Amino acid sequence: MTVQELPGAGASYRPTPPPSWRPRTEAAPLLPDAEPYRVLGTPAADKLDPELMRRCYAELVRGRRYNAQATALTRQGRLAVYPSTVGQEACEIAAALVLAEQDWLFPSYRDTLAAVARGLDPVQALTLLRGDWHTGYDPREHRIAPLSTPLATQLPHAVGLAHAARLRGDDVVALAMVGDGGTSEGDFHEALNFAAVWQAPVVFLVQNNGFAISVPLAKQTAAPTLAHKGVGYGMPGRLVDGNDVAAVHEVLAEAVHRARTGGGPTLVEAITYRMDAHTNADDATRYRDDDEVAAWKEHDPVELLERELTARGILDEAGIEAAKDAAETMAAALRERMNADPVLDPMDLFAHVYAEQTGRLREQAAMLRAELDAEAQG
Repeated sequence: MTVQELPGAGASYRPTPPPSWRPRTEAAPLLPDAEPYRVLGTPAADKLDPELMRRCYAELVRGRRYNAQATALTRQGRLAVYPSTVGQEACEIAAALVLAEQDWLFPSYRDTLAAVARGLDPVQALTLLRGDWHTGYDPREHRIAPLSTPLATQLPHAVGLAHAARLRGDDVVALAMVGDGGTSEGDFHEALNFAAVWQAPVVFLVQNNGFAISVPLAKQTAAPTLAHKGVGYGMPGRLVDGNDVAAVHEVLAEAVHRARTGGGPTLVEAITYRMDAHTNADDATRYRDDDEVAAWKEHDPVELLERELTARGILDEAGIEAAKDAAETMAAALRERMNADPVLDPMDLFAHVYAEQTGRLREQAAMLRAELDAEAQG
């Protein structure tokens, strides 16, 4: 802004108008819908892909059984902790199925089911939660980043990978998953800001399950929705019913396509609910009542899809029983393998910490090796 001297005594000053200001991005197209997008139970369900929906159903049933089995393993002392996704299976399955083989999934600690649905061995997915290994699997094999226990730290990593892929000319999209609690972290802000500025091919999926452990969403943010936060960074925000697997898959598919074709990032908020406690170490009755949980059980993602598909003749009793049988087979194998005591090598503590071991790590490894050798000799 400049000032201009006016003629006359006293030499008065007045500001001149600054150059006209224009926003870099028009806000209106970025705003989410007023209500979560739905497919099941609406006219949009007429366009369901029967093959895709049958696969989604089988994965939902398997996912529900996987959650039950993993929770049981914590009670048996075979897992140190397990963050269940009962009630959130639609988000997990849609996120896994929407990606192409060359794409990358960046899960949070709660997203073991998404990793399994993408092809990861269920035992490997639980190895970190068992306390046996740093990650438990090779991230490059299925293009699944390590499960992220710190909140939202995987989001900047997803942006970095997606940006690097674009610079290299690789056809890669990153899909990063985070809970509503993670949106209160600085990493969330940094990731969305960089993604939008760089127009990185990345999709952010926020599973809004109502609570950051015991803290309800209303005590975390005053935003109209979490999807609205995308506007502040210059990316579209989408709001979707997170228990409607068809809707989540459609919204994520559009976001992945947009990212892949140069349209930049998208922030998707899926409204869902975790039926179980935060983890097996949490007492959810201290901060929510049974009536609230019961109301959400009426919107169970497995039952929603089953009712829709059977009503449309896409799924029959044989298909339902086949899905249940496959889930039981998976659970039995998982139970058997997890009940076997793992053979652990203490020297593995130093493996995969750095691409090349530092001098300090080599010193520590040598000290441990000497102690182990001395113990073995008597």
